[in-house]
Amino acid sequence: MSSREKEYGFETQALHGGYNPKEDNRGSRAVPIYQTTSYVFDDADHAASLFALEEEGDIYTRIGNPTNEALEKRIAQLEGAEAGLVTSSGMAAINLTALTLAEGGGKIVSSKYVYGGTYHLFSETLPKYGIETTFVDPHDLDNWEEAIDEETKFLYLESPGNPTLDVVDIEAVANLAHKYDLKLVMDNTFNTPYLSKPLEFGADIVVHSTTKYIGGHGSSIGGVIVGPTDFLLKARTEGYRDTGPAMSPFNAWLFIQGLETLALRMEKHSKNALKVAKWLEDHPQVDWVRYPGLKSHPQHQLAKKQQRYFGGMLCFGIKGGFKAGKQLINNVKLCSLLANVGDTRTLIIHPASTTHEQLSKEEQEAAGITDNLIRLSIGIENVEDIIADLEQAFK
Repeated sequence: MSSREKEYGFETQALHGGYNPKEDNRGSRAVPIYQTTSYVFDDADHAASLFALEEEGDIYTRIGNPTNEALEKRIAQLEGAEAGLVTSSGMAAINLTALTLAEGGGKIVSSKYVYGGTYHLFSETLPKYGIETTFVDPHDLDNWEEAIDEETKFLYLESPGNPTLDVVDIEAVANLAHKYDLKLVMDNTFNTPYLSKPLEFGADIVVHSTTKYIGGHGSSIGGVIVGPTDFLLKARTEGYRDTGPAMSPFNAWLFIQGLETLALRMEKHSKNALKVAKWLEDHPQVDWVRYPGLKSHPQHQLAKKQQRYFGGMLCFGIKGGFKAGKQLINNVKLCSLLANVGDTRTLIIHPASTTHEQLSKEEQEAAGITDNLIRLSIGIENVEDIIADLEQAFK
């Protein structure tokens, strides 16, 4: 990244970062799609030097691709990271990060307030490869410190958590990780780099499901890891190359389009979500509302410190529990019932029976997933239409 690029604002970087049309692609203003499997070498010596990592260049799209590279550079620039690596999904990004940091086995210490797929990866799948996880309440530093031992390879955190929307003090957890010479890995999917940059608070590695707000339109699956160059070089040339969780160049191109409007969308998502959250707080059929932008949120002040705005995600508890929640979901008309977040459209789901269904009842309760919890991903529709749809569904 040039010194001039570092001086640009977020919106400018999201449009121009990581790509120079005059230098890269014969003046093409838009990043082209390199829909190819492989690349012609100059000669045998050139091929040998590329495979030996003696010089940079393209070999095979499973390892790297110019379209993917433009996306990697742009997201890394937006996060303030040295480098990036795009993957086939957000879960692929988390898995590759874990396998790279904890190769040969070891232990992860993770917040218990994480996405159900992440929880299952850590609790059920990675132990088969010699990697165990201790889940802790992330709001008490003593919990983290007591769980750390000589087998610990890294700490893992979501903030805000999915779907509980709890906000964790990133700087405090990062400082603790560094005290024991450990890395803090942070999932920043809900906030995106527009709302919060975890590396500025001490996190070492950031992962995203680009499927969500970065893509923004519910059309493509992908993920990304950003962090130190040496870590990502190791991840690319070992786990990434050998297991093949590469992103499609076409999907990378779509995510580049999404980045161009990310700032605009995140402001609208946040504005709409705050209004819906305030409306839900006063609704007679609602027990509680969890949204970082509400003064009633237990970490509201911390969210103000760590985030530009408060995002498009909220959850609430409906009176009547599971049965009432099911009735509500079955009667929405504008909101979409599906297992995704971060779409331009408003999405609704009941996590206990879907995204976190694979967890036991005890694990659900430990992770804050109650039977009456409804998760909303607020879109960029007219907010009065969103509220009207929820109101008719309540009725």
